[in-house]
Amino acid sequence: MTSTLNAVLKTRTNDHSSLTGAFSTSARIGWHQPTPAPVAAGRSLSVVIPARNTGYALPAVLDALAAQQTDGQVEVIVVDDASTDATFDLARRHPAVTTAVRLGARTGSVGARNVGARLAGADNLLFLDADMVLPPHVLADFAARAKPETVLTGFRHNLPHRSSPCGPVLPAEPPQLAADHRVTWTPPVGTPLPYSGLTLTEKLDGRPLDATHDFQSLGYGRSYYDWDLPRMAVTALLGVPRERLVDVGGFDPEFGRLGWGMEDTHLGAALIAARCLVVPLRQAVGYHLDPPNAAAQWQSKLATWPSTLAHYRRLLAQPAPTGRGSDFTTTTDKLLLDAEVTTR
Repeated sequence: MTSTLNAVLKTRTNDHSSLTGAFSTSARIGWHQPTPAPVAAGRSLSVVIPARNTGYALPAVLDALAAQQTDGQVEVIVVDDASTDATFDLARRHPAVTTAVRLGARTGSVGARNVGARLAGADNLLFLDADMVLPPHVLADFAARAKPETVLTGFRHNLPHRSSPCGPVLPAEPPQLAADHRVTWTPPVGTPLPYSGLTLTEKLDGRPLDATHDFQSLGYGRSYYDWDLPRMAVTALLGVPRERLVDVGGFDPEFGRLGWGMEDTHLGAALIAARCLVVPLRQAVGYHLDPPNAAAQWQSKLATWPSTLAHYRRLLAQPAPTGRGSDFTTTTDKLLLDAEVTTR
């Protein structure tokens, strides 16, 4: 009898101490230290950016990629999910972009990420949101540490929308790790938590990253209140091995049809079942630029979250995905039939 995805997750450890220790010994820098450019030499990375109506942020994101300090080989793939603004034109004209794709119809970020992964030439992928501005060492951080068995997680610091004639207004200081909800988390009291259903009776000063020893104690299906290991795989800034992503079928397309959320959690679960370790990079923190209508967008996303959560729970009860490379190729190639592709 084939084990369900949920059952397989309960057999997987997340002890990455030997991996992080070996890197520190060989590279002579700490796992969580910013990476000097030469350490990434000889390592290739495909940055995949799904984008829809992100003209307010995309130039700043791409400028930050152009300013990255890495000796590794980098390609940047922007997949425009049928935007109604200037997103595609901004992407195809920017010198940092290797490949710009405009999909013929809206698929959601799920389809856009899958198409980017299909076109990627590197063994290691870095999924980056089109509103995430990175410090100059982050591509070297991911490239130098990527392994066939690692899912590398970065973090985000949300910024309220502020713009000028020159673009978004960014603080002079670097983004802060503590701003990410996987690091500092204050859940509501007396209200069921949305993921686990737990109801807290006292105020909690939640510290998921520290309390789980860099996610290591979340192996074997364990949880920290409303958090488990798959939930730590957030595609705002996430490094994954391309071969294993393709083998599990990439992001499940149904999430794109249902709405927002949980597609990255499911991918995390699938990769953990495929024996990947989820390892944080505390130094890899980007500024997440809120859109002008952030409150309205957030409410629209939350309205669909119950549907995507229910789909995720259905997938947990199915066999762990594996051997789905041909399905992944067929699905993404269909999307590319009606797409406009620009390369340089």
